[in-house]
Amino acid sequence: MKDVLGIWSDKNESAKYWLTVLMDLKNSGVIDIFIAAFDGLTGLSDAIKTINPHTEIQRCIVHQVTNSKKYVSYKHRKEFWSDLKLDYEAPTKESALIELEEFKEKWNNQYSISIKSWENNWEELAIFFKDP
Repeated sequence: MKDVLGIWSDKNESAKYWLTVLMDLKNSGVIDIFIAAFDGLTGLSDAIKTINPHTEIQRCIVHQVTNSKKYVSYKHRKEFWSDLKLDYEAPTKESALIELEEFKEKWNNQYSISIKSWENNWEELAIFFKDP
């Protein structure tokens, strides 16, 4: 069963905006948020931690991959994705870090913005690895 908890709209998605949304949810009876997965919206992480400090925050892997795509030339996409897949489908965090370094060595000169995005979001993405 699913319920719509509310609908909010604003011109921007600042930390103040998200804090208002989360306070509205809390005031309507939401006790805790266990996991929040989103695409890196500005201020959302800080707002969640303010209202629900124990919430586990993770970046949505689909959004991360899609975001990376816009920086890669069409002629390199197939090879780039094949190399990137070795990283985000790695069986452990340790092997993923090795793959990320190899990926960085190969592609950083051409696509440093995409590489930086993966490095910046590493901790939030690490939840996807299958470490025991």
